[in-house]
Amino acid sequence: MNTTLQTGDAERPAPFRSLAELRKACLELPTGDSAAAAAVMARQAELTKPPGSLGRLEELVAWLARWGRNPPRVENVDVLVFAGNHGVTVHGVSPFPAAVTAQMVANFANGGAAINQLANAVSAKLRVIPLDLDKPTADFTVEPAMDEPSFIAAVTTGYRAVRPEADLVCLGEMGIGNTTAAAAIAAALFGGDGDRWAGRGTGLDDRGLARKRTVIDKALARHAAVADDPLLIAAALGGRELAAILGATLAARHRRIPVLLDGFVCTAAAAPLAKLRADGLDHAQAAHVSAEAGHRMLLDELKLKPLLDLGMRLGEGSGAALAVSLLRSALACHDGMATFAEAGVANKPH
Repeated sequence: MNTTLQTGDAERPAPFRSLAELRKACLELPTGDSAAAAAVMARQAELTKPPGSLGRLEELVAWLARWGRNPPRVENVDVLVFAGNHGVTVHGVSPFPAAVTAQMVANFANGGAAINQLANAVSAKLRVIPLDLDKPTADFTVEPAMDEPSFIAAVTTGYRAVRPEADLVCLGEMGIGNTTAAAAIAAALFGGDGDRWAGRGTGLDDRGLARKRTVIDKALARHAAVADDPLLIAAALGGRELAAILGATLAARHRRIPVLLDGFVCTAAAAPLAKLRADGLDHAQAAHVSAEAGHRMLLDELKLKPLLDLGMRLGEGSGAALAVSLLRSALACHDGMATFAEAGVANKPH
């Protein structure tokens, strides 16, 4: 079993100690390797197939080359699952109690969850990182979920979790109540209210869904003053695990490591980067579109095309882990296929 329960921060430094420094880190991002991507597409044109016939598989290899190793590879894969608890659960926005978060973290550590099996299937290193599960964030209908020091600490945990030697980072989460936080963030960033963004999460009935929508609307009204600041939105309406996902996504960009985002919560957590810079998520792919209401709309807002559509809504990084095989298949075709010249096949009609 290739699973690590990480309870403390690694000692890698983060380049920010305040919200102002974090904002600077989010705005000063490296660009991708255009020459490496162009070389991939040039080779694709010479492989024994009609031009463009492998569709997005060709684009994915170019994306790996632009943001990852040169030549591209997907061997050393990390799956990072961040866990946090939410004060907003006092309003009955989930059918499960907050205690389930810690219970599921223990299940991850024991190898009993879906993500354990999926990570093992692709030989990925799974690391589960709980963030102060005994201290839920504040009820964000009353006050910000996190103050600045708590938010920066959670972002830093995520930032430090990204290993420079990784070829690919898959991001996931666990946190009872976190689809409420994700929906509130999406609404604050892209407009709309609880009716537009709230879904049933882990199985809310109609009355529970109505409560969830009301809670989101109350939170949006409470924090309207920060609605034009993506980082303050993330602190006011998010959770520690969402902040850590933001930090991990940022670290991967700084280290030029490609990222696979899992479902609705992961996408909402990373979305502030795209609001701060239009190209802020160019190093990330949406691994799948989940069945959770709002995810497809959020992907449309971010102009991210999901790789898979399997009706999943589990979280845990499950969709991201599944998509690793897709990337490896794309790369296998690119690396292993013969060119027209090598195969002695004419590549133009006579």
